Amino acid sequence: MLDQKRIGDTIMTTLTFTIGIIGGSGSLGSAIATALLAQTVVAPADLWISNTSGTATPEQAKSGITVTNDNQALANACDVILFCAPPARFDGITADAPEKLILSVMAGANLEQLALKTRSKRIIRAMSSPAAANGSAYSPWIASPDATPADKALTTQIFEACGKTDEIFDEAQIDHFTAMTGPVPGFVAYFAQCMVDHATAQGIAPDVADRAIRQLFLASALTLNDDPTTPADQVRDMVDYAGTTAAGLTTMMASPLSHAISEGLLAAAAKARTI
Repeated sequence: MLDQKRIGDTIMTTLTFTIGIIGGSGSLGSAIATALLAQTVVAPADLWISNTSGTATPEQAKSGITVTNDNQALANACDVILFCAPPARFDGITADAPEKLILSVMAGANLEQLALKTRSKRIIRAMSSPAAANGSAYSPWIASPDATPADKALTTQIFEACGKTDEIFDEAQIDHFTAMTGPVPGFVAYFAQCMVDHATAQGIAPDVADRAIRQLFLASALTLNDDPTTPADQVRDMVDYAGTTAAGLTTMMASPLSHAISEGLLAAAAKARTI
């Protein structure tokens, strides 16, 4: 169960709960399960996953988690139920759980639909990514009005195990995060592909180009993560330096590139609303 204690004005939640992941054998569900176990947010005995076959992989069987194909059995057994199945499966999921905390990282399933599906009033809708497996996902979430401070604290603990997280307060923004931060590497991979294609067009060997651009994106991610200045500040600094990068940046900034990126992200967000 979710044990609560008050320290001053803060309600603290201890990590004595069971969690069930519906769709826990998919890429996102298994990534979140990996993160929860790796960060000892839950013990293997307190983790359930469901999949269509009800069969555990050898690695899952060795870990000691419970695997089932019965979503209702999972819902009955667990304090927290995490919906993590493909959107097309949502209508067919049975999980009546009126007293449970419901989390969801399913694209397209909104707070109202999750409440109707489960009969719970304590709903958290989030978005994450398979990068959760190595602790580098970004997982924003929004809570229903009946979610308690303890529910929110627990949600933060769960998604901090997967990387970074924030509470947001406009449900429509979840669709935009589905587009921007849900697909990993997604749009970043496309930009990398464009740079590799450019390099090979200049006569650089494909394997060398691939290795160089992978390293560039790794170094860029680490720099963006460690430097407290914003991306806009870093771009401004490079432009002000007036070197070779400034020449490239000013040309890109004068092109329709920014508009094209925005249009692509809007198209992805529109799809998330109708999936």
